[in-house]
Amino acid sequence: MMSRAFVFGDAIDTDLLAPGNLMKLPPAQLAQHCLRAIAPDFASTVQPGDVVFAGANFGLGSSREQAAVSLRLLGVSAVLATSFARIFYRNAINLGLPAFVFPQVGEVSDGDRVLLDPVAGRLENITTGKTYALTPIPPHLMAMIDDGGLIPHLKRRLKGAAA
Repeated sequence: MMSRAFVFGDAIDTDLLAPGNLMKLPPAQLAQHCLRAIAPDFASTVQPGDVVFAGANFGLGSSREQAAVSLRLLGVSAVLATSFARIFYRNAINLGLPAFVFPQVGEVSDGDRVLLDPVAGRLENITTGKTYALTPIPPHLMAMIDDGGLIPHLKRRLKGAAA
């Protein structure tokens, strides 16, 4: 599926992704404020399957999992960054949001059309014609992501074991 790239800089913190002063909102409403402080139209323009690209230390700050949840609820299919805060990376994978370390973020522009294959570990920038190798997500983690994250994956596995 062809996706649109949304490109951000370094140090995108969890407060930009899920503002702390709005944490009492239901998840779908909180998601409407995702990245609003730096990209006011992001939540209203991102489409299912679109990909977020960012610089260093994506997801730094608090351990709030709502940051990854907001991106998922908006339909973001993956985040590619030069580096991640460890807790965000783990939250993303556990919540079914693929996250890739991608040092070439500077070669992608906002609005580029991209094709991402997380299993093969391949990103193709249709706009520029460049193709990049990524470290593929291991099959056991891809199964978890495909199930919607750790909890739905465990529920599916336990239901199968009980049958």
